[in-house]
Amino acid sequence: MPRGRIQISVTQDKILTEDALSRVADMEQGAQLLFTGVVREWNLGRRVTAVAYDAFEPLAMQVLKEICEEAQAKWGDSLHFCVQHRTGKLKVGEVSVVIAVGSKHRDEAYQASRYVIEELKERVPIWKKEYYEGGETGWLKGHALCAHRSDHISGGHVHSHVSTGI
Repeated sequence: MPRGRIQISVTQDKILTEDALSRVADMEQGAQLLFTGVVREWNLGRRVTAVAYDAFEPLAMQVLKEICEEAQAKWGDSLHFCVQHRTGKLKVGEVSVVIAVGSKHRDEAYQASRYVIEELKERVPIWKKEYYEGGETGWLKGHALCAHRSDHISGGHVHSHVSTGI
């Protein structure tokens, strides 16, 4: 049985969903699943104008690969993955993350995709700063590398955050 492919990128480039799907296509796979996370306009009752993502890229790519390998171990080593995460400042409506999964059947594609996004949110060193209407900003709770700092200063005010984003 052929081993699945894993393709990971952390990039400032715009994510093309069609490209992600084409990277998991295979004549032996009967299912292709695409998850996209987009910058939303409202979070915790505040209007968001943009989100900036920052990452420790080498570690982020390593951890994403490990997460996909774990999913292959759980739901089949023939699973194909394409995971892309944006960095930089994104406008509302822009795609920030895409997870494409190719599998023999739909059930393992759904389970693997859900596993990847949930683990990504918990383990991958990617941080998120929201820009709000009125000019204020706020860092959202993210990866443990930044857990030592639960408060931040923005526009002369100290804010605490508990949201995990997507």
